[in-house]
Amino acid sequence: MALPSIALPGQLLGTADKYLPGPGTHIHSSSIYASIGGPVTTSPTPKTTAAKPSPLLSIQRPSPSASPGVLGTGSGGGGTILPQVNSVVLALITRLGPRFATCEILVIDSIVCRESFQGQIRREDIRATEKDKIVMQDSFRVGDLVRGTVISLGDQSNYYVSTSENEFGVVVARSEEGRLMYPVSWREFRDPVSGKHESRKAAKPF
Repeated sequence: MALPSIALPGQLLGTADKYLPGPGTHIHSSSIYASIGGPVTTSPTPKTTAAKPSPLLSIQRPSPSASPGVLGTGSGGGGTILPQVNSVVLALITRLGPRFATCEILVIDSIVCRESFQGQIRREDIRATEKDKIVMQDSFRVGDLVRGTVISLGDQSNYYVSTSENEFGVVVARSEEGRLMYPVSWREFRDPVSGKHESRKAAKPF
């Protein structure tokens, strides 16, 4: 189906197999719906090991007025927003290490970034309990879309992100076969076709 140029709240926009849900949208039964009314936009996501990265589907919101963390506006209207401490972000996992996951920040406080920012989620910032038992591969996989909050600006080129609160964690995950999975607990997602469970630090749904 073709994307509408303007959506109404509750309108079907597309399937989660083709798009990632962005600001102003939500997933229900593997389909993406508009949560608010407004112009529909798509944004490319950084390339990952996945064969075909999915574009980010969003409903455009009014541009925020200039404030700390927002640079001067250009002729296109709107500014370039920067991550700030306590900003809620959506980030794509691009690399895993034994101590941290590297991610690309795509959305800041419900505003799609004009360019992505690099972030890190350290092992001790993944969850609030049993931090010594955390295994990175059981929390995230490359290609996962994660909701988190910025806890440190670092050196302004590598922001530290936390998913320790219940509402933060993986919001979109695909199985090893490439199918969109759904969460069955705070620590597991399930492939709807094979029934296979995979470990993730899942975000609590709104």
